[in-house]
Amino acid sequence: MKLTAQNYGKQRVRVLKVLRATPRHEVKEVGFGVRLEGDFETSYTAGDNSRVVPTDTMKNTVHALAHQHLGPQTEQFAALLAGHFLKNYPQVSRVTIEASEQRWQRLEVDGQPHDHAFTGREGRPTVLVTAARGGAAVIESGIEDLLIMKSTGSGFAGYPKCAYTTLPETTDRVFATSLRAAWRWSAPPPDFAAANAALLDAMLAVFAKNYSPSVQTTLYEMAGAALAAVPQVARISLAMPNKHYLPANLKPFGLDGTGVSFVPTDDPHGQIEATISR
Repeated sequence: MKLTAQNYGKQRVRVLKVLRATPRHEVKEVGFGVRLEGDFETSYTAGDNSRVVPTDTMKNTVHALAHQHLGPQTEQFAALLAGHFLKNYPQVSRVTIEASEQRWQRLEVDGQPHDHAFTGREGRPTVLVTAARGGAAVIESGIEDLLIMKSTGSGFAGYPKCAYTTLPETTDRVFATSLRAAWRWSAPPPDFAAANAALLDAMLAVFAKNYSPSVQTTLYEMAGAALAAVPQVARISLAMPNKHYLPANLKPFGLDGTGVSFVPTDDPHGQIEATISR
């Protein structure tokens, strides 16, 4: 019997850091995952824990280093965290750090932004860092669970039909998706947060402005806009599930709901994914 692959770590290490440099606070809430690969085979095959870094130690390391170093840019901290495990544990050959951020938007009270009250926003920024001994860290940034919708400017027609096709062609439909995207850096940008914002703004502008003959076309155009907006991005992967809003049948009630009334459906849904490189 042979052990062919192994890794282990700590998941869902949640951190909230209040940045109090000024009376107007900023909050940073991130969930981290740490996974280690390396010389741990005997912990599986011989009950030998002499090389095993406890996952509780990983949790404590995340909290301690986050207190000292976590700032507005998650990418920099994730790379630092990966480097810590490689530096301090020679039995570790590869470290993977995952991060998923809960964004908080400042509340407005009496028409003014409040100094320390916030509300949650859709869309969770993500980071994935992989660092191997002797090599440069690979950094990916991204976004997940970003709900976007356009109420017109989308259609779907010209597809093949068979005995099981019931979907009518249309040049005007609701287009909604929960966007998940991840982009890999060929070189660090001057400011990760600013670059990520510029990239996302470029993609959302394409989504809003361009007529969509299919989710596939819009995905490809959004990826192109992302690559054009940020030259340090080498490639981008997008997943855009087609969240269907079906026309409501109001004819039995003598009403015409065309283009106005829809029935939201969650399952089943179309799933469209692609990776676009320079």
